[in-house]
Amino acid sequence: MKKKIIIKNVKIIDPNSSFNGQSKDILINNGMIEKIANKVQDDSATVIQHKGLHICPGLFDMNVDFGEPGYEYKETLLSGCNAAQHGGFTGIGLIPNCSPARDNNSAIEFCINKTEGHLVDVFPMGAVTQGRKGEELAEMYDMKKSGAIAFYDGKYPINNTGVLSRALLYSKNFNGLILSFPYDNSISPNGQVNEGIESTKLGMEGMPSLSEEIQISRDLYLAAYNDAKIHFSSISCRSSVPMIMEAKANELQVSAGVPIHNLILTDKDTEDFDSNYKVIPPLRTKEDHEALIEGLKGGVIDVITSDHTPQDPESKVVEFGNADFGIIGTQTAFPLAVTHLTKALGLEGIVTKMSINPRTILQLEVPIIDKGFEANLTLFNPSEKWTFTKENNQSISENSPFFDMELNCKMIGAINGKKVFMNE
Repeated sequence: MKKKIIIKNVKIIDPNSSFNGQSKDILINNGMIEKIANKVQDDSATVIQHKGLHICPGLFDMNVDFGEPGYEYKETLLSGCNAAQHGGFTGIGLIPNCSPARDNNSAIEFCINKTEGHLVDVFPMGAVTQGRKGEELAEMYDMKKSGAIAFYDGKYPINNTGVLSRALLYSKNFNGLILSFPYDNSISPNGQVNEGIESTKLGMEGMPSLSEEIQISRDLYLAAYNDAKIHFSSISCRSSVPMIMEAKANELQVSAGVPIHNLILTDKDTEDFDSNYKVIPPLRTKEDHEALIEGLKGGVIDVITSDHTPQDPESKVVEFGNADFGIIGTQTAFPLAVTHLTKALGLEGIVTKMSINPRTILQLEVPIIDKGFEANLTLFNPSEKWTFTKENNQSISENSPFFDMELNCKMIGAINGKKVFMNE
């Protein structure tokens, strides 16, 4: 790719840009946006042109699991980054679901060094507690100095209230962000699916919304008591929305995310015992995801994530009750959002939840499509049909219920500074 790039007749979707909603030519020179105009001509530039082309600030996925180190057979750092760029992401927040736990500065530096030079910017999260055991605090400040973007024990909820309270208080000293996985697993330690009609039909232990409500309630009290920031990584219940709404009205420093699959699938999808629909938090009812979408529209829920959780066949192609939780999602998250949520949120709303808000919460620089800014861009066509298949899947793992599903949004490519990736 040449030093200069011209993106022709592209519709700009960026609420922070003075060109939002307009179709323009964009000249990128040496990784910087040099000119945006009705017509840009430069014979020395590479031209990118595609029917129905749209552009937005580079997508950012705030909740991905790449496994490495320890689970490279599920996903390596580099295979995960490749899948993410195919899905239009230019940045990701990497949760510490690895072995050994990412609970020290050398583990943070390993992730940063291993992915240096890739188009996808990797921002590792450090564990809140040593070994993610929920007992003793990890050296969060040391990890922050080494590049940890936030702190999270992953899908290991911190059940010890005192430990989480101390973590919130300690993190204030260096403006750190604690993520909470809102699930009290003591209520349903062997839960498999959402508690309700479907769990009764399947004869499986259910995971009640109560387990999420209790954890959110406790953690909001702790955040208020310590005057600290908290982010709920994966909410799934309609009852969670008013709780977070009230906390925001009371000016608590709270934010929340929701996995894309919890917005479009329901517990009815588990009826055939297909373990690809087994996730945590579980798929809940249509009423739940309708309430979550209203929460997104009203600004109560800030972020949509892929919740990319790769699992190998030995963990997934087994009886439903023995299967591990999780869906791979970086390649499909944005196309699914555009296909199913455009009517409710609009393209601008989706971009806000999947590009701008994640970076704002993590206190990262937000890309803006305007002259003088570094090019950090996602290119897509929201009306071009595309099918996700095992052949074009870039993840090492194949645990997805979305294979062979036709989606309305084709990802065309991504640009991050001087790095350019095109799907075609």
